[in-house]
Amino acid sequence: MGRDPGLSARLKLTLSYAGFLMVAGVLLLAVVWIFLLRYVPDGTRFAEIGPHSPSRSDLQDAFAPRAAQALAVLLVIGLAGGWLLAGRMLAPLTRITNATRRAATGSLSHRIQLEGRNDEFRELADSFDAMLAQLEAHVAEQQRFAANASHELRTPLAITQALLEVARSDPDRDIGTLVDRLHVVNSRAIDLTEALLLLSRAGQRSFVREPVDLSLLVEEATETLLPLAERHGVTMETAGEVSPTIGSHALLLQLTTNLVHNAIVHNRAEDGAVWVATDVQGQGAVLTVENTGAQISLDVASSLVEPFWRGAERIRTDHAGVGLGLAIVQSIAAAHDGSLTLTPRAGGGLRVTVRLPAGVAAATRVPDVAG
Repeated sequence: MGRDPGLSARLKLTLSYAGFLMVAGVLLLAVVWIFLLRYVPDGTRFAEIGPHSPSRSDLQDAFAPRAAQALAVLLVIGLAGGWLLAGRMLAPLTRITNATRRAATGSLSHRIQLEGRNDEFRELADSFDAMLAQLEAHVAEQQRFAANASHELRTPLAITQALLEVARSDPDRDIGTLVDRLHVVNSRAIDLTEALLLLSRAGQRSFVREPVDLSLLVEEATETLLPLAERHGVTMETAGEVSPTIGSHALLLQLTTNLVHNAIVHNRAEDGAVWVATDVQGQGAVLTVENTGAQISLDVASSLVEPFWRGAERIRTDHAGVGLGLAIVQSIAAAHDGSLTLTPRAGGGLRVTVRLPAGVAAATRVPDVAG
């Protein structure tokens, strides 16, 4: 936004200091003048100094030029001292301004780190440093996500191109097999694109909020995924009570489905188990999904929410998905003002806990303020 040039804050403070000093000087001189007029009788002569003894009239005549000289000196002192004091007081603001300009050019690693005791300027500098740290982490995460997404999207396209080149160079190749492989690759690309769109939608919070019961979502998700669990030899157990919350039914169902799906496919090869429970704790509704599986460290568990990461490294299996399952869960939970916690189980596997704000089961539909 364009603005007309104006006085700097330092010059304004300097003029304010000097003006205040001048006003104080004028008031002081006015007090002396009033004292001479009111409390010194007219015609009073003072002790003789030299050949003549000064009277009150002589003092009044000499007072005005001396007062003007004193005010001139005060003005010079006020301007010089005010300029120095204003510069010293505004030095932290100058550092904050310089850091802001550097951040505007894309340099987010710079920190002000204003030293000294706490005051308004240091609170502002500390808040700005915290904001820069969050922005730097967010930009780095977005860059990493964009790089990973580009890699994941490029893979099916490259495979498709390779299959088409093989078909063009080998006309006698079985077209049915080629079409089947192209169908699989294309389906994976579609799944990845839909997952990216879902992740974006959850992050924007562009959805309608309505009463949702997590226990009903668990029943729906487990019933849908039961054939997959049977195919992998995994038993599922559900428990819990009515757990009402407020949010998007579709997104919360996606959250529940992703958690149960991950618990099934990332399990033991034989005799695996999944436990799903809902509960109300304090002012929140809680969804817990546990599964058996390989031993997982705390560092690996914390990395599972990273997009396109499966375990400690990138892997691909027939059921690995697109690597956005827990990233979508975290985004949906955050969009509902909730939290996601991943904890390794002592006997192997993972415990995932989602906490959401409690709702009223009979509440009416509430429009999303962000939608």
